[in-house]
Amino acid sequence: MAGPAERSTTDAPLGSRHPRVRELRALLRDRRSRDQAARFVIEGHRVLSSALDQSVALEECLVGPEASHAAMAVVERARASGVRVRALGPGVAARLGDTHTPQAVFGVAPLRRRGLEALAAHDLVLVADGVADPGNAGTLVRGAAAAGARVVALGSGSVDVYNPKVVRASAGALFAVGVVEGATSVEILELVGARGLRRLGAVASGGTPLDDVDLRDPVAIVLGHEARGLDPELPLDERITIPMAGSVESLNVAMAGTLLCFEVARQRRSRSRR
Repeated sequence: MAGPAERSTTDAPLGSRHPRVRELRALLRDRRSRDQAARFVIEGHRVLSSALDQSVALEECLVGPEASHAAMAVVERARASGVRVRALGPGVAARLGDTHTPQAVFGVAPLRRRGLEALAAHDLVLVADGVADPGNAGTLVRGAAAAGARVVALGSGSVDVYNPKVVRASAGALFAVGVVEGATSVEILELVGARGLRRLGAVASGGTPLDDVDLRDPVAIVLGHEARGLDPELPLDERITIPMAGSVESLNVAMAGTLLCFEVARQRRSRSRR
């Protein structure tokens, strides 16, 4: 009996040595391959569903016989919108995927790098200086989007936003937020400063307590490397610190960035009610 993936396609299932599968493997593992092909891979039905919600122009979906009913529902939705669906052979998704428990469904989408021009006309910018962990970067994008930010800038030394772990950790927020890459953190901060945004660097201690910081006007929230923190040479207007109780010295960078973005949103909602 044919599996669910085979019933959704007319092509023969692709084996692990098929050129298309090899290409997908390269797109998942290598930034250079992604840039050369101008494509990236979306893994998992939840993120794929978010891409469809945001009208991302998917080129194709690939699905293995191990896919769940929930995954197949998303694949059928993609197919109904005109996306080509191709079947993978048994076990191919497990060797292709980037997770320990692959969901056996992938989407291929055009890759678009955004430069400094994407920073125009925004009153809340989240700047990541050297955030290297893909999970942290993706969570920052997700938190910024949830708080209402529309642009995140990944500055010097930060991970590739199209790394599959970043895409997955963003939980689809990547498709709703503009992510700036390819510029140094100094260039990013000089530009947003010239546009009137106050540049606030988050530090574990020694900064102005968050309770005393007015975030209602245009601001750029700046976060540093997971271990080294902020580069002391960055052009900042003020350093701020999140007050913490107990023996905890600092928050994870993704936690801190999300909290700060939500505090911006809270203060601005409070102003609008007055």
